[in-house]
Amino acid sequence: MADIVDRQTRSRMMSGIRGKDTKPEMVLRRALHARGFRYRLHGKGVPGRPDLILAKHRAVIFVHGCFWHRHEGCRYATTPATCPEFWAEKFAANVRRDRAACEALVADGWRVATVWECALRKPRSVEQTAAAIEEWLLSENRQLEIGKTDPG
Repeated sequence: MADIVDRQTRSRMMSGIRGKDTKPEMVLRRALHARGFRYRLHGKGVPGRPDLILAKHRAVIFVHGCFWHRHEGCRYATTPATCPEFWAEKFAANVRRDRAACEALVADGWRVATVWECALRKPRSVEQTAAAIEEWLLSENRQLEIGKTDPG
């Protein structure tokens, strides 16, 4: 299937996709800050450059987009019809990089949480997610994954 826009327009659209300070990330940051948690952002010295680093709890949080990081079973993890081979390799590389970063963090003694963007789409979901993260931070659990995978 052909793309509905020309190459230059598609390139401009794709270059506008943010890697930091995304809406889901900002929503979660506000919710955690309101609960009294303080964090650093996108630490360069930490494997995978997590979105949030809570050094006091020796924990990191990744806020993943369902499309780019392939949230399994999520309706937002669609695959474009144009150039499916390109997208398959791009998505596979993202998943491999995510897995490697998580393994490196766990090996270094960090606790790792992954929050999928679909869990942050509604205000009530944001509060539930923040509460789950707070509970996780105060526990001894090593890993946490929060995401909504039902079709609704």
